[in-house]
Amino acid sequence: MTEETADFRIASYNIRKALGTDRRRDPDRVMAVIAALKADIVIVQEADLRLGARKAALPGELIEAHTGLVPVPLARSHVSLGWHGIAVLTRPSISITDILTMDLPGLEPRGAVIVDLALSAGPLRVVGTHLGLLRRSRRAQVLHIRERLAELPPCPTILAGDLNEFSTSVGLGRLVPTFQIHTPGRTFHARRPFAALDRFATNDLVQLIDTGVMHDAMTALASDHLPIWAQGMLLPRTDD
Repeated sequence: MTEETADFRIASYNIRKALGTDRRRDPDRVMAVIAALKADIVIVQEADLRLGARKAALPGELIEAHTGLVPVPLARSHVSLGWHGIAVLTRPSISITDILTMDLPGLEPRGAVIVDLALSAGPLRVVGTHLGLLRRSRRAQVLHIRERLAELPPCPTILAGDLNEFSTSVGLGRLVPTFQIHTPGRTFHARRPFAALDRFATNDLVQLIDTGVMHDAMTALASDHLPIWAQGMLLPRTDD
């Protein structure tokens, strides 16, 4: 299938608070990468600074002008962009029908967001997260997300983010009963990628037609992670 048959294009990008591999904090460069992804939906990790009021790493008033996307209202303060640093950007034409935020278990403060969207092709549930550095925490976090999703009405669902995990079977195995894990390619370290830490996961109502990693001169500098993208289709339910 070709790009033209896709119902949506989604991307995920850990922007490291807009701090590049050249040690320059450059929000304009990050927004240029996001624009170049040409996605309908972008899940951003480390969208806010870590300390104090967690000020947004990207200037909220310029995001739409630079990327063509608008932030989903997830922030817990007027200076932040995301929830636990996780932001969701969408095309202005996409309607938001529900938003859920959650704290995740583990030694570090981590979170996840669930955003229900109304696409022209139908509803899509997007889950954004940034899992912890310890495998024990990641296992608990994945289970927590899966259990929360099980409480919601069925919907085409795609999870995206920096999952901080080398293994799909050991560290992310608790996703497998419900989701298919997709690994577009190596994303870390951006200058010389050796680990596939950024991934998508879909339930049986979403089909990914194509996936990839955006690796060029700009993305090698903009963050220590490379962005991933996917072309997706919504599938009809097959309930009896």
